[in-house]
Amino acid sequence: MSSKWRITLAFVAFFLLWLLSATLYTVTETQQALIIRLGAPISPVNEPGLKVKLPLIDSILYYDTRLLTLELPTEQVILGDQKRIEVQTYTRFRIAYPLRFYQAVRTQEQAGLQLTQLVSSSLRRELGQVMLRSLLSEDRPRIVEHIQKEVAEKAKDIGIEIVEVRFHRMDLPLETSQAIYDRMKSERQREAKELRAQGFEWAQQIQAKADRERTVILSEAQGQAKITRGQADAEANQILSGAFDKDPPFYKLYRSLQTYRQALAEAGPTIVLSPDTEFLRDFKTGPSILFAR
Repeated sequence: MSSKWRITLAFVAFFLLWLLSATLYTVTETQQALIIRLGAPISPVNEPGLKVKLPLIDSILYYDTRLLTLELPTEQVILGDQKRIEVQTYTRFRIAYPLRFYQAVRTQEQAGLQLTQLVSSSLRRELGQVMLRSLLSEDRPRIVEHIQKEVAEKAKDIGIEIVEVRFHRMDLPLETSQAIYDRMKSERQREAKELRAQGFEWAQQIQAKADRERTVILSEAQGQAKITRGQADAEANQILSGAFDKDPPFYKLYRSLQTYRQALAEAGPTIVLSPDTEFLRDFKTGPSILFAR
């Protein structure tokens, strides 16, 4: 075979390979394709496998069939009670209608921008009609569901199916949080002062009651002590009187000795007496009781 035929065969084989590659294309399980013929969309291809297209005329755009997540940036929203909150949402969606999607936005990046505007406007419209306490109550799922339903209705026009719209985070602005914190702090301080004053009042009442009870107890004890002391003194006087009646001279001597002991003790005062005083009679003559017996 001459070299001319070899070149011709090689050219024909190359052309056939190119024609085959330009005619066939594949669609995977996670993809859906849209045939573009001379710049105009023709029809979507949803079934995976090996497909055929017209070479040089048709081009293929691939879109993902899996769930896609769009996380919106944090934005500040004014509620129905004029309170401000910072909200961040996320949206899960899929490209359900490739032909409509191509006609409306064409690329996934443009779809993200369009979907961001839809979610943001629906979020502001819905939250602008509710109070802060509603977001902290059982009404919150109903509010989120209403936002999701509104976004889903509008997203159908761009070929997107909305699966879920949820709040990722929801916080008060920093200045609002600080104001609430300061108000809570002042309220707790006021309550602490009231409780402290009430406790001081209770302490005074308890102290006054304890002082009254102490005074009553001491008074009763002192009265009882006086009664007991008086009874003891009376009993002692009776004993002494009985002892005096039995032996008056001895009792008189005993009383004199007690008087000497107290008067002549080292701790007692200095006494200057004359020698013939009655107080020193027993020192001179001795106790008369001894001579009497």
